[in-house]
Parts: sequence; structure tokens; C-alpha cells
Amino acid sequence: MARIERFVRSDLSRITLHDPIEANLFTFELDGRKLIQINTSGRSSREMPGKTSQSIQLGEEAARELFGVLKQHYGFS
Repeated sequence: MARIERFVRSDLSRITLHDPIEANLFTFELDGRKLIQINTSGRSSREMPGKTSQSIQLGEEAARELFGVLKQHYGFS
């Protein structure tokens, strides 16, 4: 589990397309801070299907930074 504080641009040396999965999305407020949490459980073929394998949280600043990247990369307005 991790709370992303900031994003650092990097280059991938090997690009692959991952298998599609569903993610659980949570929005909540804690100690006066708004947060978004995304949990993934990986593929259904895993040894323990449904068990959370990754959990990331975004605070307002990280969410704002990601929103800017999404707008620029995908052309969102």
C-alpha cells in the first residue's frame, strides 16, 4: 500500500500491454484531507482471487498532478 506524494516522469525501456482487470475506487476524507484510493486484485487466475494486490492513495496535490497529465496525454478538456 502506498500514498503517492508526487509523480516523477520516466521512460519505459520495455512497453507491454497488461491484462485488463477491474479496480475498486474509494473516495473519503480523513483528518480534513480528501483522498482517493484505488485497490486492484489482479487476474482471476491468481492463487487467491479477489485478494487486494495493490492499493494506492492520492491526496489532492497528487490528484491534481495526475489530472494535468491525463488532460495533456489524452486531450481531455
